[in-house]
Amino acid sequence: MVKLVKPSVDLKLAYMSHYEEWKESEEEMIPWVIGKDPTDFEGMVSSLLEAEKGIGLPEGWVPDSTYWLIDEEYRILGVVNIRHSLTNHLMNAGGHIGYGIRPSERQKGYATEILRLALEKTRELGIKRVLVVCDAINIGSEKTIRKNGGVEDNDFVEDDGNVIKRYWIG
Repeated sequence: MVKLVKPSVDLKLAYMSHYEEWKESEEEMIPWVIGKDPTDFEGMVSSLLEAEKGIGLPEGWVPDSTYWLIDEEYRILGVVNIRHSLTNHLMNAGGHIGYGIRPSERQKGYATEILRLALEKTRELGIKRVLVVCDAINIGSEKTIRKNGGVEDNDFVEDDGNVIKRYWIG
């Protein structure tokens, strides 16, 4: 049994375990919010919660909601970030939802579940059509998006040649 929870200082130890595992893996930290420095943990949590209200955002950014996927033992298995609207950049290469599962918990169905739960949150926000993207080389993410009803749209090719697969759900 897993569920999404808002970031909380009460989950500091669980979050730090999640964060350190990502750092040790030397993989790109996805979604981008897990790359935030947790040294001032209370400040980091506060900034995540403020972003949902549009407070303290850099110029041109949209409000976003971050949730942690936890199990019954309050272990953080993954993180999802939901953008409330799309800029031109997000329309091409970011989408409404970005999610990542900690390296040790992959291939256990958690990606499919975190996206399913995130889609419930987008409906609560009033987002009727949700854009979810992934790199073309990320076959696992592509399967996850399709399992959640993703309908393929045109790809976007970044300046460096990386191909972004774009899917609409809803």
